[in-house]
This record gives sequence, structure tokens and C-alpha cells, in this order.
Amino acid sequence: MGNVTRSSSEVYTSDSEKGFAINHSTPPELDAGAKFVLVSRGSWLHCGYHLTTSIVAPVLLTLPFSFTLLGWVGGVLWLTLAAVITFYSYNLLSVVLEYHAQLGRRQFRFRDMAKDILGPGWAKYYVGPLQFAICFGTVIGGPLVGGKCLKLIYYLYYPEGSMKLYQFITICGVITLILAQLPSFHSLRHVNMISLILSVLYATCLTIGSIYIGHSKDAPPRHYSVRGSDADQLFGVFNGISIIATTYASGIIPEIQATLAAPVKGKMLKGLCVCYSVIATTYFSVAISGYWAFGNDSDASVLSNFFSPAKKPLLPKWFFLMTNIFILLQVMALTAVYLQPTNEIFEATFGDPKMGQFSMRNVVPRVVLRSVAVAAATVLAAMLPFFPDIMALFGAFGCIPLDFILPMVFYNMTFKPSKNTIIFWVNTLIAGASSILVVIGGIASIRQIVLDAKTYNLFADL
Repeated sequence: MGNVTRSSSEVYTSDSEKGFAINHSTPPELDAGAKFVLVSRGSWLHCGYHLTTSIVAPVLLTLPFSFTLLGWVGGVLWLTLAAVITFYSYNLLSVVLEYHAQLGRRQFRFRDMAKDILGPGWAKYYVGPLQFAICFGTVIGGPLVGGKCLKLIYYLYYPEGSMKLYQFITICGVITLILAQLPSFHSLRHVNMISLILSVLYATCLTIGSIYIGHSKDAPPRHYSVRGSDADQLFGVFNGISIIATTYASGIIPEIQATLAAPVKGKMLKGLCVCYSVIATTYFSVAISGYWAFGNDSDASVLSNFFSPAKKPLLPKWFFLMTNIFILLQVMALTAVYLQPTNEIFEATFGDPKMGQFSMRNVVPRVVLRSVAVAAATVLAAMLPFFPDIMALFGAFGCIPLDFILPMVFYNMTFKPSKNTIIFWVNTLIAGASSILVVIGGIASIRQIVLDAKTYNLFADL
């Protein structure tokens, strides 16, 4: 390493092995969003906790259902392929982020990457709104899933009870409101460590429950053929692909990497290894055991299959109680994680980076705006209990571009690999195939929404 240019404000050094100049200039002053919400003090292990919570979520309850659309071979193949592609994709994002950090321009947000690599228009009108829709949609889904868990617990002990789903959603909204006041992403590290443990616990419960029922005298007849007409099967394949793609989605990889203390090199890869070890443990066990036990009768949530057609539990009540408590607690942590991009936008817009993080000037707008955001999400969750159907559409148009397409584009545009290299064509192939999936998966999701429209009514007690 040798100095090639020096001025009063910056030093550039050349790196003959990597072939680029490293800018050691003083980094620009951070805005309040990056400075307060995305504070960079975490370790690679903390990063692993954040990643796991952002990816491994109760959406994995849909995996046996996705197998009913894809069959055994298609289900296992795509579940494995999606894991490999997303691990590769997230690692590419990390490498691009590390590269820009070494150049002296550390990117803290997805829209920072889009602005620097694609241009400000892409950041402002495409990547930023797309990420916000995915994240805030997840915040809406959090109280909804939590509310359904609470209602199931209530139903187990008070089957004739009068409480409605929207009341349980409101309770979960209040819990989210409390978690929303944690000041930064880094302050969630211990919450997300517990979340990691909870995700393993409820996945274990789901696996044990499926195997128990599958071997019991009450085991339902099992058929593994893909149902429906040729058109239904074709659309079902793409719907199943979209569902599994959504289960691996994060959409906040840059924001998670922003929580790492400098230097960041190599830390994200370690965090990804922590996360994907949990994924390997949970996704495959739930998907395979659930589909084995219930076949093509697997419901949209495998927990629904744990009840007989007469709505009698096929497992002890305490087992349901334990499983649902694990899911409820973990989904609250998940919701708090996906609030961070919204919190960061509020902080960047209304916070003052020159004042202290806990000064009255910054605390008052922080508490008010975060509370309003959570209240709005809770009201929407109560109004739209069929929201998971809409999230499938978000998954097609949002998660696939952010997690399967943009990382490939960012890498190719940043490093400009030769067209004679394998990495160029692998990235191009993944981005191209994913673009096709966006269109077909979106059509399949819209078709499913139309088919399910008869069940849609505001504040429905599903």
C-alpha cells in the first residue's frame, strides 16, 4: 500500500490486489436517521441476530402449503435453490457495501446504494418507495399475525367467547407501540437474540406436532398430487415460488450492515452464516414434516391443520399455548425490526443531528411520529385481516426485486466483471429469471386475491 495523492482533507492509497483506490477522507456528517437509528456499534454476532429476525419469521408456517402447489420435488428443489440464491445475493450486497465503505462513502440504506449506483431518481421514485411498502406492510402484518395467535389461545380456553380478532390485534399493536420507542436498531440486539431462540423453538414445536399427528390414529389421509386444472397448477407453481421467495426476503440488508462497527469487512458474511444455519434448521424441518403429515390438505398456516374438521385440537392445549406464545413473542420482535426503516425516515426528516439523541428536541417528535405510525399500522391490520393475500403481491413486486435482482445489478455495475467471467453470467441469469418471476408471480398473486375476494370485508373476524 503506497500513497498516491495527499491533500489536507483526504488520503488515497492504492490496492494492487483489488485494483481500486481507497479514499480515507473524513466521512460526511451523518443525518439524524443514520446517526441515531442506524448507529454503528454492533458486532457480527449482533448482525446475525438482526438478520435472523428479519428473515426467519412466522411466514414459515406457509411452507407446507407452498409444497401443495409445487409437489415434493419442486418444493424441496425451490426451497434449496432460494436459500442458495438469497445467501449469494445478500453476500453480494455486503461486498458492494464494503467496497464503498473502503472508498470513504459508507452506505447506510438501500436508497443510498441506489442513489450512488443507479442515480438519485431510482432511489427516490423506485427503491425507496418499494422498500418502504415492504417494511410498512410487514409492520401491518405483525399485529395481525400476533392477534391471530392471541385469538387462537383465547379460542382454546373460551370457545364460545365473544372477543373479536380486531381486539386482539389492538393488544398486539400496544406491545408494538412500546417496542417502537427503543431508540436505535442496535438497541434491539438482545431482543433479536431472544427472537432467534424463539424462532427455533416454535419451528421445533411445529415439526414435532406435525410428526405426532402424522403418526397418530387421527392422522388425515395423505395425498401428494398437485390439485386443480392445468391452469390452476401452472399459476399455483408461480404462486408457490413467490411464497417461498417471500419467506427468504429481507429487504433491509444495507440497514442491518449499517449497525456494524467499523471496520465492516467480513462481518456480514459471519452474520449470514449464523442466520442461514437457523434457516437450515427451521425451514426444511417445518416444510417437510408439515407436507408429509398433511399432504395436499396443508392449509395456508400449518397450525390450522393441528385441528380436526370439527375444530377440536389434535394436540394437548398446553402444546398449542406454548407454540403460539413463541410465535407471538417472535412476531413482535420482527415488527420492531421492520419499523426501523420507517423510524429512520422520520428521524432523518424531523430530527436534528446537531442535538443529542435524547434531547427534548429529538425525543418529542420521535415518540409522536413512531406512535402515529404504529397506530396507523394497527388500524390497517384490524381493517384488513386478509392482508396476507396482499403481502403475496408485495412479495412478487417488492421482495423479489430487492433481494433477487438489485443485488446482482449493484454488483455488476460496481465491479463491472468481464462478460467472459462466470460471475457476470450467473448474476445476469439470476436477475433475468427473477424479473420474469416478478411478472408471472404478480399475476398469480392478483388472481389469488380475486379468487379469495368473497372473504374480504373490513374488520372481519377471521
